[in-house]
Amino acid sequence: TELAKALAEDLFDSEKHMVRIDMSEYMEKASVSRLVGAAPGYVGYEQGGQLTEAVRRNPYTIVLLDEIEKANPDVFNILLQVLDDGRLTDGQGRTVDFKNTIIIMTSNLGSEYLLDGVQEDGTVSQQAKDNVRQLVGKAFKPEFLNRIDDIIMFNPLSLADVEKIAVKDLKQLGTRLADQQISLDITPAAQEWLAHKGYEPAFGARPLQRLITSAVETPLAKELIRGTVMPGQEVVITVADDQLQFKAKTVPVKA
Repeated sequence: TELAKALAEDLFDSEKHMVRIDMSEYMEKASVSRLVGAAPGYVGYEQGGQLTEAVRRNPYTIVLLDEIEKANPDVFNILLQVLDDGRLTDGQGRTVDFKNTIIIMTSNLGSEYLLDGVQEDGTVSQQAKDNVRQLVGKAFKPEFLNRIDDIIMFNPLSLADVEKIAVKDLKQLGTRLADQQISLDITPAAQEWLAHKGYEPAFGARPLQRLITSAVETPLAKELIRGTVMPGQEVVITVADDQLQFKAKTVPVKA
């Protein structure tokens, strides 16, 4: 999801040029019509489809189909037309052009092989990749796989990767605080502490994000409510006794 957001921002200058569809919502055969919209005479006909309407309104977009392996087989029949011709007809008979979209489909198939197959240099072994390919080949029909441009297998996040993500997330927090005229200074030791505490290879970056929320954002929010941190101040975050420490100081106004 973060990759799709970054790609949308890089290609189309905004994260808003991304539509995410959770395919676990399309496990039932009856739910498939929601992608392209209900046929005339059915409830919701005038609303349009979740997929077709998003692309019709915003042709330059990243389409993220999350956990594609959970979708009903009928979904793949719809996607075949999109991946082959770059267009799709919605429930109202309108042709929607997908030629300016990038379609990303994510899957957790074979994730256990990728985790177990990590080598000393952090890359995944060829055997593990072959196991995943076999699993993907069994899960999806050949005509569907044949229309996909590329299948990318992600290496599990290393500690260094998690530290970079921590820096990125903390920078975003600093931007939000700057809107309230508060600056944020996080020492390298604090960044390293967050990365180590939030590092769980099997769960990706989510444990780190939860840790930043509980260990940084929530304490800062409480300080703001108490009034101990105010506009015009700088908050310095350090580590002492294996705990994050917060210190607010007034930033001198430049003449």
